[in-house]
Amino acid sequence: MDIDVRGPRFGAAVTTVVLAAVLVTGSAWLLAWQTLAFLLGAAGGMTRSPYGLLFRKAVRPRLGPPTGFEAPEPPRFAQAVGLVFAGLGLVGYTLGPGWLGLAATGAALAAAFLNAVFGYCLGCEMYLLVRRMTVGLK
Repeated sequence: MDIDVRGPRFGAAVTTVVLAAVLVTGSAWLLAWQTLAFLLGAAGGMTRSPYGLLFRKAVRPRLGPPTGFEAPEPPRFAQAVGLVFAGLGLVGYTLGPGWLGLAATGAALAAAFLNAVFGYCLGCEMYLLVRRMTVGLK
């Protein structure tokens, strides 16, 4: 079942704010929250992520009908990519080296920002590239 394209973009906007706050404060706890949000999004899809639930319950009812739909697999893959970067950032913030925390969090922030502001999902594009490569191998 396809999902409303505004949902992942809303999630990316919230993620952008959270990750920016992590970089400003250096809070490993806040990054742990974002890592959990990515985990839930990767495991259950955008509709089961905390930001997806917030979008569905509080934001979408206040908007008009969906302007477009997309397959759930690319955003779910993007959540998994975000999980990897947030996990690396969490390791950097808690165990060191500190530059790893900053770099991984910054990379995740850049990807979330691109999706939130420009609607360009790097993880989704990676998904499509991987699909093209694996289909060609069969």
